Amino acid sequence: MPTISDVARLAGLSRATVSRVINNHPYVSDAKKELVLKAMRDLGYIPNSAAQNLRKQKTNIIAVLVPKLTNPFFAYLVESIEEKAAENGLQILICNTKYDKKRELEFLRYLKTKQVDGVIMTSIENGWEVIEAVIWSGPIVLCNEYSAKANVPSVRLNQLQGGYMGTSYLLNQGYTKIGYCWGGILSGLAHDRFFGFEQAMTESGLSVNNNWLFESAFSIEDGRRIMNEIAKMADKPNALFTGSDEVAAGIISEAKKLGLRVPEDIAVVGFDDQPISEVIEPALTTIRQPIKEIGAKTMEVMINLLSNEEKTTAKIYELPLELIARESS
Repeated sequence: MPTISDVARLAGLSRATVSRVINNHPYVSDAKKELVLKAMRDLGYIPNSAAQNLRKQKTNIIAVLVPKLTNPFFAYLVESIEEKAAENGLQILICNTKYDKKRELEFLRYLKTKQVDGVIMTSIENGWEVIEAVIWSGPIVLCNEYSAKANVPSVRLNQLQGGYMGTSYLLNQGYTKIGYCWGGILSGLAHDRFFGFEQAMTESGLSVNNNWLFESAFSIEDGRRIMNEIAKMADKPNALFTGSDEVAAGIISEAKKLGLRVPEDIAVVGFDDQPISEVIEPALTTIRQPIKEIGAKTMEVMINLLSNEEKTTAKIYELPLELIARESS
């Protein structure tokens, strides 16, 4: 009786690839599928029904990996994903990675052990070569965050455009000493957004001042810390472009405590257009990310993958950004 090893040998492929074809896994090219199927026909190989049944088991649960649940951006994003899932009879399992590589891999193993049908990743902590070892277990969709090496669908925004848009707005308002607040992690999203900032500065004949690049900026408290760092500088920026409205709100709050006027002494631009951007005084100029649309589209892509209506490829779904001008700049 022929074995899976015989099929692999005849097809000229690995046992793992043959197993993926047998289990109808989406991450296999049509050419390789045909090689395996032909070898199976030629050998008269019949797949183990138990293995096939395992593949067909459904939980109707989608794991959603988020780096920080207390960040309003991710809270609203998860809510949008859950709404779309519920409309289609699915549930979500919220997995808080806390920006930790080990926790991320632990959650990804839920897919491997069939505890969930698919995984949505709103951040990426590990290198893609590490994640790739897991993705053969089922569909993964990237949401918001992305990687140039990823061979899975991603729903995202043009972050290069966002970085360029926010910086250009400050330049057009007459600010030339512009600082930049970010996480400092060169993910696909962070890299592109920073490149947009750098590009706008360069096109205006200005160089980026490394002393005005503020890292580990994620929260209101981080914004306060950054503003206090700036207050001690002899050569200060007169404008800041931040990676989130939370950070921007912290900067504005602390600037006022220090007796500084916004935007006269220091202008601030945020990112996301969270509710806090309209509550803070002065109201925050920001880049609007369509959070509800991002979440809904991501779940739509996942549903299509689960129903085999869409092939799993590195397809990019890009949604538009919008600058919202308010009083902080």
